[in-house]
Amino acid sequence: MGLASQNPTSLPNLFPFMNDSGILETRNTPGTALDLTGPFFQSLGTNGRTCETCHRAAQGWGVSANEVKQRFEQTQGLDPIFRTNDGSNCNHDIDTSSVGGRRKAYSLLTDKGLIRVTVDVPVTAEFNVIGVLNPYGCNEPVTLSMYRRPLPTTNLRFLSTLMRDGRESSPQTGTQKITFATNPADLVADLAHQAVDATNGHAQGTVPLTPAQQQAIVDFELSLSTAQAVDFKAGPLNANGATGGPVALSTVTTSAFFVGMNDPLGGNPHGTPFTPAIFDLFSAWTATPVAGRGRDDDGENRGPVDDSPAARRASIARGQALFNSKAIQITGVAGLNDDLNRVTIPGTCGTCHDSPNVGNHSVSAPLNIGVSDASSPLNLKYLPVIKLRNKVTGQIQVTSDPGRAMITGLWKDVGRFKGPILRGLASRAPYFHNGSADTLEAVIDFYNARFAVGITPQEKKDLVAFLKAL
Repeated sequence: MGLASQNPTSLPNLFPFMNDSGILETRNTPGTALDLTGPFFQSLGTNGRTCETCHRAAQGWGVSANEVKQRFEQTQGLDPIFRTNDGSNCNHDIDTSSVGGRRKAYSLLTDKGLIRVTVDVPVTAEFNVIGVLNPYGCNEPVTLSMYRRPLPTTNLRFLSTLMRDGRESSPQTGTQKITFATNPADLVADLAHQAVDATNGHAQGTVPLTPAQQQAIVDFELSLSTAQAVDFKAGPLNANGATGGPVALSTVTTSAFFVGMNDPLGGNPHGTPFTPAIFDLFSAWTATPVAGRGRDDDGENRGPVDDSPAARRASIARGQALFNSKAIQITGVAGLNDDLNRVTIPGTCGTCHDSPNVGNHSVSAPLNIGVSDASSPLNLKYLPVIKLRNKVTGQIQVTSDPGRAMITGLWKDVGRFKGPILRGLASRAPYFHNGSADTLEAVIDFYNARFAVGITPQEKKDLVAFLKAL
């Protein structure tokens, strides 16, 4: 059950929440206990939902599919997250009168942690929707049903775009683009607007939020810094000189982080060159290989191979080094290759995940890496097949989610999404906007297949160890 439903009035600062790989913690910026009585935890609509319904402290202020599934079993599918306005696979031709009916109606929510997002095709769109094949019956071509994972409501001061399709930071929706010149006022305004939209939509609110309620929600969200604090094998992630965990993250203020910071395309307002060395949290754990202590799957000596803390720390440090340096030949990414008119762009993970020690885009940069495309190496059989045709060229695109194009109406934006903040990943599987990667191992497999990176089995283990430590 949620924090509010258990009736506590506060949550101790740095309260430990266990997940499969360790312990997640959240630090409240004032260093005091988190107040659980504010509007974030209040039912402000008509269907019993609160912000916390889909943004749980134990799941890094998002949700995991496993936790949603547990909620279904505990409540027989009656928890407020299970509502037909956006929690069910479709909002018509469904039966929610029985447990079996609800289990079927909410299967995407329990299996993948997906919320149904409905957006009207913009009247000025450069494309027509010429076909929708939705496995759940929502085949309407004017108002598309798409399925997306709720984003975390923590570490928000690092955002350069709100929402996966950017709709809460776009002139098309009456909000503003987040820029260096206008930040953080733009972020605060967009978050306040998003609080209203979420209450009106997800919670089916009928009474407008007051300015005081909006501000209280925004202030609460901006006070949160969340990260993995303990790895079961490595131990505390701030031990022996490392700077993992939420405490160090909470010290990175808006004055230390700025929009455009470390942008690889020259968008840094201070003109500082881009560096692919995105993370340095675990640099102190970089270990010199010890001869005779075992070899990895490539036959390369990697030092300790047991389950000791030293071995795990060395693996995490190697994963960080791989994230910073493993070469990726970036091809076919809308928002990069097309915008720059370059067939191939030599890069690393940090080319897209460029914010230092955070890992999201430092500027608004919606990209299509192929997660929603019909040609994706991921299994998308549980998602709709949406066919679009360019009004001018007649070109056809087949996708499971048009993404940013549903806001701008632009053909070039089909399938583009913003990248998420990478902290707290271990707590909120599955991954990608559509939940198509059940594990972080599957995430690495996708990138390996999509860009022919050549990641070895040992490198995969190290990368996963690093990502779980974020």
